[in-house]
Amino acid sequence: MNVRVEGQTVAVAAGADAAVVLREALSGKKFKSVLAARVLPEGYLTDLATPLTDACQELVPVYADSPEGLAMIRHSTAHVMAAAVKRLFPNARVTIGPAIDNGFYYDFDVERPFSSEDFPAIEAEMQKIASECLPFTCQRISKAEAIARFKAEDEPYKVELAEAVEDDTVTLYTCGEFTDLCRGPHVPHTGFAAASKLMSVAGAYWRGDEKNRMLSRIYGTAFADTKALAAYLKQLEEAKRRDHRKLGRELSLFTFQEDVAPGMVFWLPKGMLMRAILEDFWRKEHLKRGYDMVQGPQLLRVETWKRSGHYDNYRENMYFTQIEEDAYGVKPMNCIAHMLIYKNELRSYRDLPQRYFELGVVHRHEKSGVLHGLLRVRQVTQDDAHILCAPEQLEDEILGVIHLIRDLMHLFDFQYKVAISTRPEKSIGTDEAWEQATSALVQAVEKAGLPYEVNEGDGAFYGPKIDVRLLDCIGREWQCSTIQVDFTLPERFDLTYVGQDGERHRPVMVHRAIMGSLERFIGVLIEQFAGAMPAWLAPEQARLLTVTDAGDETVARMCAELCAMGIRATADTRNEKLGFKVREAQVAKVPYILVVGEKEVQADGVNVRLRNGENLGLKSVREVAELIRADAAEPFKQGGMCYSFA
Repeated sequence: MNVRVEGQTVAVAAGADAAVVLREALSGKKFKSVLAARVLPEGYLTDLATPLTDACQELVPVYADSPEGLAMIRHSTAHVMAAAVKRLFPNARVTIGPAIDNGFYYDFDVERPFSSEDFPAIEAEMQKIASECLPFTCQRISKAEAIARFKAEDEPYKVELAEAVEDDTVTLYTCGEFTDLCRGPHVPHTGFAAASKLMSVAGAYWRGDEKNRMLSRIYGTAFADTKALAAYLKQLEEAKRRDHRKLGRELSLFTFQEDVAPGMVFWLPKGMLMRAILEDFWRKEHLKRGYDMVQGPQLLRVETWKRSGHYDNYRENMYFTQIEEDAYGVKPMNCIAHMLIYKNELRSYRDLPQRYFELGVVHRHEKSGVLHGLLRVRQVTQDDAHILCAPEQLEDEILGVIHLIRDLMHLFDFQYKVAISTRPEKSIGTDEAWEQATSALVQAVEKAGLPYEVNEGDGAFYGPKIDVRLLDCIGREWQCSTIQVDFTLPERFDLTYVGQDGERHRPVMVHRAIMGSLERFIGVLIEQFAGAMPAWLAPEQARLLTVTDAGDETVARMCAELCAMGIRATADTRNEKLGFKVREAQVAKVPYILVVGEKEVQADGVNVRLRNGENLGLKSVREVAELIRADAAEPFKQGGMCYSFA
């Protein structure tokens, strides 16, 4: 039979396996990095050793360094880890071991839960198995045979999994003496699992049900080679250093009190000042771009949420309360209030578009297990806006939002990725409305010249959306901006405008958030800058330090002068050694450290040091203020945003 591979056709005998075809088509070096293949036109993945059917017309190689290949390596490494555990702990009962983001895990039923102290022995055994390059072999047997086999091996979890399979046959994968119930496919041999590392342990209920037995879960990670693994481990160490929760404590920015309000932030003075600076900037930016500021109530009657569809489609994420026997929903988003503001008066086509902006506090019921510092909270401040416009204005309005996103990413030096998310299974609205909304997003993104991917079925329940994921300085991705097009809610709330023809027409609504959650965005910024915020956003821009008590009065006067010139300055006049005070200011990430000793008092100036240790020498108070203003304005010199805080 003839099979195409990367543009060439290979003739092989009927029933040949994928390895035979790929070895003929690829160079030796390329073939060595192939783990599996996708069979076209059917589209399924196959092991290299599995015979091909006559229906196969093309093979697409899956390379070790591809996303699919990496997931396969991690899944196979989970099997290798289970094999190592069974060698060391023969009485351990195995359950499941999937690949996950950044790694894999495997759950075991053991008498004593695993700890990190077990890792050296398990990792050593894993490396031994990897060095043996044991093949992963696939065997298809009847479901009854599999159940009997796992019963004989005293593996009750595998028995339960096999019993749940609907087909009459199942596949087993074996590496060495370890056999697992698995759909596959897997890498050719265990040598591909060499670049691995065990990361942590946790408890996990079987099937996620707290009524079931608690299992011991081992998390690990794996990569195509040791260089990629080392880079990832280095990234993790850097991420620990930048962890916003750690820096939030050290810099006295915010705190959490889980016994009082889990998942909700207590902003401390410095953190609240930084947040207020960001909010002030963001409000001015929106006013400049033609938005009107509005604010809606925290509570709306449940009937309103039923009308919008949130009650049926988003209820599990909402909080509810009773007031005088009436049921209310605490708002999880601001769109309903903004539509009601629009309906407050009759609108003409001349009034469109209406752009409503709100830094709105919303509440969402996040499960306690996913709460994570500022990055996942229950009380969220959204930089939320809703644009109500005529259908013919839609593309320009989407482009305007894209330009705002672009300018914000540029300001903080973020790279970003764009995805268009389409209609989910659970949704409202007509097919025609969804098609029109999706088309508008695609056309705007393409007109803006942005590369994008499509996330099928990941849209909001009321409309498709553009999702923007920013990349920070160590390569991590964060969900940030979103633009959603909605023809359905304006229909449900009977929003209209009077057109040029004097008739009533239906506007379309754009839901958009640029920073998304302010809490999350600030958390990402803290990690992006490792706490050393840019001068315009630093809550403390300058700290004056005395060398002796003789400089106290001068420092107090200079601090007042800087504050009067719009500089956020503080004074440290404690009776401590200068080196100690300088180190404290550096740890506090203060951009400008101003030392005042006897010489500086006589010259009526300060010795300027930067937080990175650079010394700028003697300068007057006014020169320092100008220096800080220039530093604060620097990020705004290129791009569409303006600096106006001094």
